[in-house]
Amino acid sequence: MEGTGSFGAELGRCLRANQITVVEEDRPDRRARRAAGKSDSIDAYAAATAVLAGRATGTPKHRDGTVEAIRGLRVVRASAVKARTQTINQIKSLIITAPAEVREALRSLTTTELVRRLAASRHGADLTDPATAVRLALKRLARRYRHLSEEIADADADLRVLIARTAPGLLALTGVGTETAGQLLVTAGDNPDRLASEASFAHLCAAAPIPASSGRTDRHRPNRGGDHQANRALHTIVLVRMRHDPRTRDYVARRTPRRTQDKGHLQVPQTLRRA
Repeated sequence: MEGTGSFGAELGRCLRANQITVVEEDRPDRRARRAAGKSDSIDAYAAATAVLAGRATGTPKHRDGTVEAIRGLRVVRASAVKARTQTINQIKSLIITAPAEVREALRSLTTTELVRRLAASRHGADLTDPATAVRLALKRLARRYRHLSEEIADADADLRVLIARTAPGLLALTGVGTETAGQLLVTAGDNPDRLASEASFAHLCAAAPIPASSGRTDRHRPNRGGDHQANRALHTIVLVRMRHDPRTRDYVARRTPRRTQDKGHLQVPQTLRRA
């Protein structure tokens, strides 16, 4: 099958429910497609040929467990975080262009103080007055910001329960929070046994080193493929550990003196993501 993570998700669930093995055919052979052309029947024949020849061996994610529930809640949380960021940016943009009597009273406040004051503010009845209209707009934006913050907090609470049920020890690891833990679980899927080893998961997260040696130069480069969101989660964990974890700080200190000799210090986050 193609597209078991999108349009083919329900078909994949039905096939597994009837004890039918599903193999993911990630990408058709482009050279063969150019030679044979493209149609639904041609693509289906090419996918079946790839499976029978052993070229397509991927096991798709099972989308019928707790991790699928985590994925759905993360979609809601991500959209709320994005909307909240847009809202506070709109508030600050309005303050910059607001009349002086509005701007001067708000410009020195922190985000928390700003939202609190604006949400409780009052405005006049004459909306033809620019200052009154701006005050009303700021008040409504502040209330929207508060509502989105509550939505994010609710999503985090639900995610913590699901993550604790799925991987009890994950949130106890240094640097791992609700967002990063949820992303790593979604990347692994409801059936992590489809991954042959730790190296397979590292490759999936774009954290597996790839040889890039030439001549007398012996080096590796990071994997440019894989799940970039999972790689971002690993990078966030690394940054937290570089600041707060003693073992990670010791490792960074050992690599730092080489800074004047080569570019090894630039690869510290890469090696930590793989670790």
